[in-house]
Amino acid sequence: MQRSGILLCFWLAAFALPAPAKQTVYITTDTSIAGADKMNWLTLEEAAAKLSEKKKPVLIDLYTDWCGWCKVMDRNTYSNKNVIQYIEEHFYPVKLNAETKDTLTWRGRQFTYNSAYKVNEYAVALTGGNLSFPTTVILPADGSAPQAIPGYLKTPDMELILTYFGEGHYGKTPFDAYYKAFAAKWK
Repeated sequence: MQRSGILLCFWLAAFALPAPAKQTVYITTDTSIAGADKMNWLTLEEAAAKLSEKKKPVLIDLYTDWCGWCKVMDRNTYSNKNVIQYIEEHFYPVKLNAETKDTLTWRGRQFTYNSAYKVNEYAVALTGGNLSFPTTVILPADGSAPQAIPGYLKTPDMELILTYFGEGHYGKTPFDAYYKAFAAKWK
């Protein structure tokens, strides 16, 4: 009995230790998974520079370090070869931590960390204040308002969103009509 008491005390002490200091984590696809592919993510600044060369929509994966579904989406959706190939061909892909304390600049406007909301103001602007993680944000090439799609997207759902924006249907075809005619091909 004394031995199990010592083990219990050790176990409780191990879980009562303070958590390690918060670190900046850059999430990437786990390439140790057999057949896993990796997205070539850009920074916001790199995407802005590329936009000056060629107009394409920007896809922003808005995440936080603590978001479990963000990690699942990285592992299941953003590692899918069809998703990667399509995004890299039709979009400028940006992975953006909503809680970054860095000052971000987009289209000449600067966004700083908001300590009251514990997020960067750019995340608030992208989502219209409806913060949810993960959120996939599309910045149309024409400069119109960001289109935020909150929540985890499986590969077929991502295919629907990507092809709607990537093939120029946004602004021309109502999404409901596109959705009704859509047949997913990616798994």
